[in-house]
Amino acid sequence: MTEHAGRENGQGGKTRPANRRVAQWMRDYARLPGTPDEYIAEDGAPRAVWSRFFDAFATLTPAEIERRFSAADRHLREAGVSYRAPGETLDRIWPLSHLPLLIDDAEWRQLSAGIAQRAQLLELILGDLYGEGRLVAEGAIPAAAIAGSAEYLRAVCGIKPPGGRYLGLYAADVGRGPDGRWWVLGDRTQAPSGAGYALENRLVLSRAFATLYKSMNVERLAPFFEAFRDALRASADRDEPRIGLLTPGQFSETYFEHATLARYLGFLLVEGDDLAVSGDRIHIRTVAGLKRLDVLLRRVDSNFLDPLELDASSQLGIPGLIDVLRKNGVVVANMPGSGVMEARALLGFLPSLSRRLLDQDLKMPHIATWWCGQVSAREEVLSRLDEVAIEGAFGREVPGFTGHGSVLASELSAAERERLKSAINDRGIDFVGQEMVRLSTMPVWDKGRITPRPFVLRIFAAATPHGWTIMPGGFCRIAEQRDARAVSMGDGARAADVWVVSERAVPAKTLLPALETVRIRRIAGVVPSRAADNLFWLGRYLERAEATLRLVRALATSLRDPTRGSSTVLHSVERIQRLLWAWGATSQTARTQPARAAAEALQGEERFGSGLSLVRSAQRTATSLRERLSPDAWQVITEMTERLAQEVEDDDGVISAAELTLQELASFAGLAQENMNRAAGWRFLEIGRRAERAINTVRFARQFAYEDAESDDLDVLLTLVDCQITYRSRYLVGPLLAPVRDLVVLDPYNPRSVAFQVLALNEHLASLPTLKEGGLIERPQRLAVALQAALTTAEAAALDVKTLFSFEQDLLNLSDAIGSHYFPHGPNASRPEKLTGLA
Repeated sequence: MTEHAGRENGQGGKTRPANRRVAQWMRDYARLPGTPDEYIAEDGAPRAVWSRFFDAFATLTPAEIERRFSAADRHLREAGVSYRAPGETLDRIWPLSHLPLLIDDAEWRQLSAGIAQRAQLLELILGDLYGEGRLVAEGAIPAAAIAGSAEYLRAVCGIKPPGGRYLGLYAADVGRGPDGRWWVLGDRTQAPSGAGYALENRLVLSRAFATLYKSMNVERLAPFFEAFRDALRASADRDEPRIGLLTPGQFSETYFEHATLARYLGFLLVEGDDLAVSGDRIHIRTVAGLKRLDVLLRRVDSNFLDPLELDASSQLGIPGLIDVLRKNGVVVANMPGSGVMEARALLGFLPSLSRRLLDQDLKMPHIATWWCGQVSAREEVLSRLDEVAIEGAFGREVPGFTGHGSVLASELSAAERERLKSAINDRGIDFVGQEMVRLSTMPVWDKGRITPRPFVLRIFAAATPHGWTIMPGGFCRIAEQRDARAVSMGDGARAADVWVVSERAVPAKTLLPALETVRIRRIAGVVPSRAADNLFWLGRYLERAEATLRLVRALATSLRDPTRGSSTVLHSVERIQRLLWAWGATSQTARTQPARAAAEALQGEERFGSGLSLVRSAQRTATSLRERLSPDAWQVITEMTERLAQEVEDDDGVISAAELTLQELASFAGLAQENMNRAAGWRFLEIGRRAERAINTVRFARQFAYEDAESDDLDVLLTLVDCQITYRSRYLVGPLLAPVRDLVVLDPYNPRSVAFQVLALNEHLASLPTLKEGGLIERPQRLAVALQAALTTAEAAALDVKTLFSFEQDLLNLSDAIGSHYFPHGPNASRPEKLTGLA
């Protein structure tokens, strides 16, 4: 990519001819009638920043353009960049537009000044609303415009925000108006989303067009995130604070973004169930006990933060959080209750509030808005009902017209129109009228050509000790329809990177601190109990999938055996099928049809124990660990899922899919072994793998190494545990019962044996922190030590099915003990802590 990118700008003395198709498209684009466009300035000529871009873009051949676009799409797919549209349960691949939105440096300075002023104004208003209340008392804001919002939290009144600010992060949705100026379309003060996606958009496009990106002098995003992170760190009351990003969990529409931000900023990704109140502080439940949390960057709406004082039905929050805030025990960004400033009912009052609090006029106008809670405004709206859009004053939907978004009276039936008028007359405080604005457009690559599409730009501001820092870029959403009035991610919408283009060269930036400012450390970070639980089960699901796929391969291979009609081979096939059925990989009806059983066990959608179902379970579990998994690890899991979801046609297809997926499972194991730090997280992944492998190996031994086992049965067992070469190198005879049992169950030097797994489990458990410091061995390790002793003293000749079944039960009990000890749920969630107290 670098070589081609170097040639695109004529480096090395070579000048490439322009892509004539691109040049013609831009000439045609400039002649299109319609709304204001980013490419065309007010004087009708292309904006200079866009001309620079397309002059360079046009030097690429059509083949190069498609190759680079394909590379961007491939990165999104392989990295698992995803989102979930409102109301949906399945993730979608992130729909990134291949062309960025371009803004020149001079225009960006004006935008930044307007956003910083607006953020400061909203901060001052929040301080008054939850403090002295002078604005309401003196009539600057009607009380109903505040009290009507579900985001105004009485429980927060009188609380001085720890850290000194209500808003740590603010965002505004903006668009270019008909007069060419930027207008504010809405404020985001609750828990602004999109910053993580803006970062991901930048990573993808800057790689796809590396030289073009550098030559355009695009402002970097890293300084903004560095300032934001440092500001959160400075807001805590100790030098090295622990910062968590509170997420609703993997079913959130923007969970990928939460994981991206946590990984990039170095924060712990936590859910409400990971946190507990102890004393006047918030603590994280970890495998080593409770650990103090100093700062919480929340992505959970205010009302769900504390079921004791806010929404009692919430399962997303932390009981007692509001009381901890009263006692200055944790910094929360943004403060609960800050979402009240998103109410459209307040928009009409902001110009006067700006003059009152800042002694300044607003630098950026917003859409003309009339709150119908005031008589004069209500009459204005009703008299111009066909000329305004009706919106909810305090929420995203219009009361009584759910699912509509904004309501246009001109598009309603006569009966619906009368119902709307009656609702506004009866309860005007719930409605606002807004000037109808048609969004400006930007160039978009669509179906092989450049076309205009409406967009909304979200700009972010971070509160720092030195004032407001504005992200030089943002989160751009593009609508599919040419006449869109609003854009949300779904229904064909896509996102775009935002390039703020400077006249001067822009130095590269990174979040990595200067070497002289770093205190070297080697201690591992804390592992929340939920993360340890997920790592444990990720290991188990992957190992269980491997065992199932080995059975599938053995079954499908036996169907190609020329001696498959013999009684011994048929007997082995029957035992494989019986095991697959017992594991939930096949149906009862498939037991008499080996070929069907193999295909069903490989990719049966309805079978919970099929290879496909198990890999999908591993993928769902891995989704909760996005901030802890490398892109390579995630790519392996994604590729396994896609491979097993592809339809296979015959026995050869079954064998090929099973073998390739087994290779990918080995790749994941290699990544974990070579790339993961030897901290508690890695150990729980390994504990899950070792426990599951031991259980499955014992089950294999019970099924194929029974007292009257034939050589074909033992041969199948050696194949399943991948010990054919080892056995034949030790014994110059065919498979015999006692040597096979010893190799598969008791041999501590065989990495596939039960004894080897138990030995590894003991080593891992001994390395984990203890919850009590009384010196007594804890239950998981006690069970593991006893099992290791039993395996060490056992003799192969005395191993029978009853003893093997006893080993299996001991392993299951050990697995349960690990789960209940390190990741307790429900009433056991408050575990005993270390005797030395809380860290």
